Amino acid sequence: QVQLVESGGGLVQAGESLRLSCAASPSIASINAMAWHRQAPGKQREYVASITSGALTNYDDSVKGRFTISRDNAKNTMYLQMNSLKPEDSAVYYCGGIYNDHWVWGQGTQVIVSS
Repeated sequence: QVQLVESGGGLVQAGESLRLSCAASPSIASINAMAWHRQAPGKQREYVASITSGALTNYDDSVKGRFTISRDNAKNTMYLQMNSLKPEDSAVYYCGGIYNDHWVWGQGTQVIVSS
């Protein structure tokens, strides 16, 4: 079974940047597509971005041009570079991946963007 652990969240001001990491153990190589989702207080979890094993990426319109998803198989880690953060980006961010044909999710890391 693969485990995913997010890190890198925190409190920043609007306009600043953060980079989230998602560490996979024992290996990211066995994970197919991966994604970031987020959930703000009182709202449903929503899609943010995804990346295939072949490094094809896709983004929700709300983050396109500001966020960049990537994965480093050598480091067993997926990243989400978040620039020009807005207060509406505040949420718990979850990383997930398809392992043995089902989604596995981490516990989440909180991002708070103050105005």
